[in-house]
Amino acid sequence: MSTEFSDEQAPGAPGGPSNWCGGAKQAVGTSLGAARVWFTVGQGILNEVYYPRVDLPQIRDLGFIIADGTGFWQEVKQLDDCSVTLAEPGIPAVRVVHRHPRFTLVQRIVSAPDRDTILLEWQLTGDTGLQVYVLLAPHLGGTGRDNVAEVAQYRGRRVLWAEQGPFGLALAAVDAAQHAVLDVASAGYSGVSDGWQDFNRHGQMRWRYRRAGPGNVALTAALPRQGVLALGFGSSRESAATLALSSLSQPFDEAWQEQLRSWRSWHAACRLPAGFDDLPDDIRVQVRTSAMVLRTHCDRTFRGAMVASLGVPWGESAEERPGYHLVWPRDLAESAGALLALGADSEAREVLRYLIATQRADGSWFQNQWLGGKPYWSGIQLDEVAFPVLLAGTLADRDTLAGTEVEDMVRRALGFIVRTGPVSPQDRWEENSGINTFTMAVCIAALVSGARFLPAAQQAFALELADYWNTRLDDWTAVRDSALDRRFGLRGHYLRITPSAALLDDSVLARVAPIKNRSQDPGLSASEQIGGDFLQLVRYGLRDPQAPLVRDSVQLLDALLRVDLPQGPGWYRYSGDGYGEHPDGSPYDGTGQGRVWPLLVGERGHYELARGADALPYLQAMANMSDGAGMLPEQVWDAADVAQRRLRRGGPTGSAMPLAWAHAEFIKLTCSLLEKRPVDRPEPLWARYQEQPTVARVWFWSPQAPLRVIPAGARLVICLPDPGAVVWTLDDGESGTTPTRDTGLGVHIAQLPALSAATRVTFHLARGVQAPTYSVDIVALG
Repeated sequence: MSTEFSDEQAPGAPGGPSNWCGGAKQAVGTSLGAARVWFTVGQGILNEVYYPRVDLPQIRDLGFIIADGTGFWQEVKQLDDCSVTLAEPGIPAVRVVHRHPRFTLVQRIVSAPDRDTILLEWQLTGDTGLQVYVLLAPHLGGTGRDNVAEVAQYRGRRVLWAEQGPFGLALAAVDAAQHAVLDVASAGYSGVSDGWQDFNRHGQMRWRYRRAGPGNVALTAALPRQGVLALGFGSSRESAATLALSSLSQPFDEAWQEQLRSWRSWHAACRLPAGFDDLPDDIRVQVRTSAMVLRTHCDRTFRGAMVASLGVPWGESAEERPGYHLVWPRDLAESAGALLALGADSEAREVLRYLIATQRADGSWFQNQWLGGKPYWSGIQLDEVAFPVLLAGTLADRDTLAGTEVEDMVRRALGFIVRTGPVSPQDRWEENSGINTFTMAVCIAALVSGARFLPAAQQAFALELADYWNTRLDDWTAVRDSALDRRFGLRGHYLRITPSAALLDDSVLARVAPIKNRSQDPGLSASEQIGGDFLQLVRYGLRDPQAPLVRDSVQLLDALLRVDLPQGPGWYRYSGDGYGEHPDGSPYDGTGQGRVWPLLVGERGHYELARGADALPYLQAMANMSDGAGMLPEQVWDAADVAQRRLRRGGPTGSAMPLAWAHAEFIKLTCSLLEKRPVDRPEPLWARYQEQPTVARVWFWSPQAPLRVIPAGARLVICLPDPGAVVWTLDDGESGTTPTRDTGLGVHIAQLPALSAATRVTFHLARGVQAPTYSVDIVALG
């Protein structure tokens, strides 16, 4: 084994700009043992590996070059002939095969069960004059900056290792006899003196540098034609090397078989609805794979936490970005709902406990956060405040709270919803403020499902407010006889989102509602922007799927946002969406063009199920949109193929694959199909409304949702953020002052007397200074 180096320190500090791998992963995995590592596979090589938490990537990638030493060389990730499969459906023991006219390279990748190590077995066959070279790009601490890499001897064996801050990694290799086999090796700066640059310039490995860093570094070493690599992680390079070498003392097949045994056991503990075995084979395989994906996204330190994806959307185009390895409360709760559908109650319960721990003092949750609770984006989305309440209610319905006290969490969350709603600072697509059908459905469901955990007076208030919001839903979120409706011969349709100003001024709906992720705004008014969010009203049992407004909205949705792909039908998020690649396939860079989302196919399938149609074609379309080893992408490409960017019609884009939410939706639709009802429909909500808008007895005025009219016979309640009194006058001459009372939810209410004999009520708040006056007309409905 050569130990000679051309230089102690590699040239080219600090290296080129760092980036991540593309967002489309072909496989993800982890062990179910004590190990704290998660791996991803993209383009047939190991991509980001996470340690010791599922939100902290430590490498960009680990790949291979095959070369003959005389000028021929091939980086295997550039080969189109590549297959990625799982040893068994739903088990993250990954087999990768790269084929070239001169060689075949086979890899098997698995997590060590009880050590923080990834094991990779490789075998090269074909032209006997070829040799394998490994390339490793450390990104310790989640960054390509300030890493230090070195070719070293550790306890008499060659290792490649790196350090940055409190993190270390080490790569070691052995043959079948467990003899160390790392041969000539070099450290370098990425983009300048790394191994890929060496081959690109010389057609062979010539550089021998012992050390590189601090900076964006890479490591390269020659390998024999077969063997086993161990990539270990620890708090130092020495501890990582100890773990890697320890793992190599165990035959690879033992770790492989242990992975199979442990995951088989986990799947066996899941409880799928009756009839599962009668589903088509590819659906059953995809369900097991989706279950594995969800379980793989669970953290071990912060139990109950799950990241949205182990991918970095368009990561190859950015120097530093957090990717989707963050916790979104909505994605987390949606995933927990799928785990519940599988019978994985303990995992779902841990999700609830994590959410309780990370709830803010005001009752809300951050838009997203790192696992430990530190916010990344600090926006507010009311559905993310409501979903934890629904999770608590579902666990209570199943009698599986197991001693978890939820009353305080529910009270604070519902308090935030009633103080803020019905207007949400952001919709579920994190774009606009206003009133949104999906958000409203989830919030109404939370008020009804969570009311049981409140004292009697608060419970009555929550239910009356839910009834009122359900009554006003169509008034707030739909238009009738708009230009769009007349164009398609419809009576009306649900909007993507209603600006809050439209509550008092209908003309607002005719104004341009900006779309923030487009380089050039399409200039669409609020009444011209649609989306499929209203389908949640049917899924949750708030509206009849055959209601005229629903049917008209579905017709418009299909006319404007549906795309028929080879895999099946698909839908865009909303009119004018810009979150996706540019038309030429170049990565999203803050602007772009929205693409088809497979999870929306699942949402449409739930609608079809609710109206008595067959949901299986939608389930099949989702399965057809999976890629690699059954990974479901956030978005699929909807245009003609762009070969140079590896974009094919109906295939994954560079956004994020797998998306945990998409896999959760696939599982839920499967279980809903078997149960013949939406499995995540809150039962208290169904019992109260059963697809019908209510006629609320009490109407609520609040500063964020003022009223213009109220039906005769209804009671008017004024909701205020602070205690006080309301001075009111009816146009029939009656007047008075009504003090507020505390609801216990952070809202103070004053209920005015019966309004049946009057046609207008005028009121203001009793303050020491001149207070604005408000008026509400009293009208007869009919």
